[in-house]
Amino acid sequence: MEEQHIASAFDRDLEAIQARIMKMGGLVEAAIVDAARALETSDEELALEVRARDKVIDDMEEQINVEAARLIAIRSPAASDLRLVLSVMKIAANLERIGDYAKNMAKRTVVLAQGPSVQDCTSALRRMAREVERMLKDALDAYIQRDVALAADIIVRDRDVDQMYNALFRQLLTFMMEDPRNITPCMHLHFIAKNTERMGDHVTSIAEQVIYLVTGEKPDEARVKGDVTSTTIQEI
Repeated sequence: MEEQHIASAFDRDLEAIQARIMKMGGLVEAAIVDAARALETSDEELALEVRARDKVIDDMEEQINVEAARLIAIRSPAASDLRLVLSVMKIAANLERIGDYAKNMAKRTVVLAQGPSVQDCTSALRRMAREVERMLKDALDAYIQRDVALAADIIVRDRDVDQMYNALFRQLLTFMMEDPRNITPCMHLHFIAKNTERMGDHVTSIAEQVIYLVTGEKPDEARVKGDVTSTTIQEI
């Protein structure tokens, strides 16, 4: 009876942590969407809101880590349950990093709003961010449903985000070579694009955690990155 009570208490604690992860994930999704919208519409007020809300995301990660550490210390979970708790902590860390990248996008949006705009790039960046946000939503769904197939699909889709980044990088490079006045705004836009590409990497890491959680193993194939910009820079 006592063992049953302990197991029941562990399950309740675990459910509470997982509920917090989903809430944190929802806040990060909103941060991505709002940061991209603020960039496209030069909405400085919305950009400032995104920056302010990042503190809530940071605090949630800290709370999750504290609760997870407490759960490990008090409940001494078995191997499979320990894997779940550790996965929660890693997912929280990835979500916090994605939130940081959204905050960085918002910071640069405020700077960009003060100067001349660069044609076509902000809408392309919003499309890229929108794809990352969809991937994150699916990754969180895969986590809740323990859906390995959906998680594996997200890993494949990250290559599309890489290709979108490559195309944007080349476009920005062209704009900078055409007119030196474009250099400063294009550099800011490049950092935003790179941050968005890195968001995709962290979403992919969440998907890999789902696969590890369900199967006990990491994905078989090493992730192939589609970012070829370092080669492009060397060629130039």
